[in-house]
Amino acid sequence: MDFQLKQRGRASMHFLSDLAVATARFKPRIDAEIAAQGLDDATLADDLDERLKQVDQALASSPSAAALATLTEFSATNHGRVAAAAFDEVRSDLEPRLQALMTGPTQIEALPSAERPDYADAAWIHRTTGGWDGHEYQGFIHGELIHREYVARTYPGDIFAQRRQILSVLSRRDYARIFEIGTSSGHYTLQIAQEFPQAEIWGCDTSQRMLEQAQRAANERGLHWRLFKGSGEATGLPAESFDLVTSYIVLHEIPVAATQAQLAEAYRLLRPGGELLFTDVTRYSALDKRGVRWAEYNAVHGGEPFWREAASVDLGAAARAAGFAEVRSEGFRGAVYPWFVYGKKPA
Repeated sequence: MDFQLKQRGRASMHFLSDLAVATARFKPRIDAEIAAQGLDDATLADDLDERLKQVDQALASSPSAAALATLTEFSATNHGRVAAAAFDEVRSDLEPRLQALMTGPTQIEALPSAERPDYADAAWIHRTTGGWDGHEYQGFIHGELIHREYVARTYPGDIFAQRRQILSVLSRRDYARIFEIGTSSGHYTLQIAQEFPQAEIWGCDTSQRMLEQAQRAANERGLHWRLFKGSGEATGLPAESFDLVTSYIVLHEIPVAATQAQLAEAYRLLRPGGELLFTDVTRYSALDKRGVRWAEYNAVHGGEPFWREAASVDLGAAARAAGFAEVRSEGFRGAVYPWFVYGKKPA
């Protein structure tokens, strides 16, 4: 959807994204300070909590570490508020268009699995002010303003292209029915629809506002998706009714028990020969000890209460335990991010 922010809102968003890029330059300096204290993979503790204490003590008098923590916290606590304010400046222009896009082939359906899991309220996701449902148009604010004006400008690589590229892992192109767990604002759903135009696409999310933005994204393009509010652990959908069950960067937002339940539900939903593709954050097992420390740092400042347990679980073993065969669990194209687990339900 094409739109133009007012100068103040755009400048405020770009200030935060530029700040995030600039503060990243502190990290090599901080790594050098850690190394200068004799802390490396050989001397850092195996226990993660002890390791974090070691590093915190080593950096106790570091101006670089103090500056990074202050600026990172500032960005984390303000990006949601700034994005909402930028939207409110143009709301009167955008609202009629957003409301019009609620009409079309895609509607949010009422299905039995609408019960909201407790973990969905454990924290404001990404520390977005008010959480995923804290603003009437939070789906648009997150999907269009925060993703395009903040995240895409600060994270390496093309975050939108990654969502399409990961689909190359799949061995088939003839899926008739695809189910996505955690549609959020619909960025990954759009890539699925473009890659598999013949497929009937279903999707769920625990956030009403995110589903509404996915609905608008589909209707803007004349697409018919079957969206419903709910989690991926117990959908209530018929068994053996899908050819592909997939999610993108969802698992670190939920407890490991929910991940295991989603794998079991995916297995139940898939037809024999159907495929699983879940993508998530880098596994701690793929990082050195300082890399894990940085991941923990970002998770804490990013408001990610389940990150550690999610990044520590062996997704390949979890998929096999759910019954999947031909399992692959690895970084995409040799990188450590994004990380995916693929499996097939035996025919």
